[in-house]
Amino acid sequence: MASRIWLVVRFGASATMLGFLLRRVHLASLFPEWSIRTLAYLVAGLAITGLGVVLATWRWQCVLKALELPQPLRPLLGHYLAGLFVGNFLPSTVGGDVLRTRRLSAATGESEVSFASVVIERLTGWIVLPVLSLMAFVVNRGLLRFGRSSSVAFAVTAATLLALVGVLAAAGSPRIGGRLAGHSSWLRFLGAVHLGIDRLRRHRRLTGNVLFAGFLYQLVVVAAAWLTARALGVQLSSTAALAFVPIVAIVQVLPISVGGLGLREQAFTLFLHPLGVPTGRAVALGLLLYGMNLAASLAGAPAFAFGQRKAVPA
Repeated sequence: MASRIWLVVRFGASATMLGFLLRRVHLASLFPEWSIRTLAYLVAGLAITGLGVVLATWRWQCVLKALELPQPLRPLLGHYLAGLFVGNFLPSTVGGDVLRTRRLSAATGESEVSFASVVIERLTGWIVLPVLSLMAFVVNRGLLRFGRSSSVAFAVTAATLLALVGVLAAAGSPRIGGRLAGHSSWLRFLGAVHLGIDRLRRHRRLTGNVLFAGFLYQLVVVAAAWLTARALGVQLSSTAALAFVPIVAIVQVLPISVGGLGLREQAFTLFLHPLGVPTGRAVALGLLLYGMNLAASLAGAPAFAFGQRKAVPA
């Protein structure tokens, strides 16, 4: 009951934020000027988004290999696509990460390691995203002159890194995370994250592969946003995209909206305004990126509908 109420609250928050933004723009400004060039950018953006799904699955595969539970890419891609579909189209039923964990557990018989792999795969994003943003500010110091936009970006970056350090310290500590390992209740899953981090420490080369896959995936996400901006006629430099798109990616996963709707568009409006991007175009960029993600998620409908298939041993 409480989860349903919270879902309603999140829908209300998304509707409120979007309504506030849409009242400030002309609806015509949300649509690009259609041309062959516009279509080419949109098709390229959608293709890059699809590539991102494959790279995210590869990142998950790298995590599993480091956790000593290697799996072939093809079944993992099916699990990942099914999770995307559930997360984007069936938010009231079960989370996409929960579905991934269940299906991988059913295929491997390793529920705790499966859970740890999904958590750690997600945590890599919290390492990569703020680092990419900071790198962009170092390369293009002109972005530091954007006042509130730059301040908010740095605040989000600092908060993300601090939260990550806290989570890793707690999960990796033998006194905290270690005590939960082997626990008889649901707490054993938190202990599994501790064991997973311990294995990552022992396999540093494989951990490097995880981070490399994470950086490559997030760069593809930034490239998709840049292509979408070009489709809308927004002249967004590569460094500006690298500075602000990762921060938007962090903000949009806060659990106070549905699919980041409203939050993502508000963030783009804030960060792109100093670049001279009108509110309508910033909102359109957020909505188009969301639409591309939904389109890519549709590929997971068959994987979700046909259910679990037993994984081929690696």
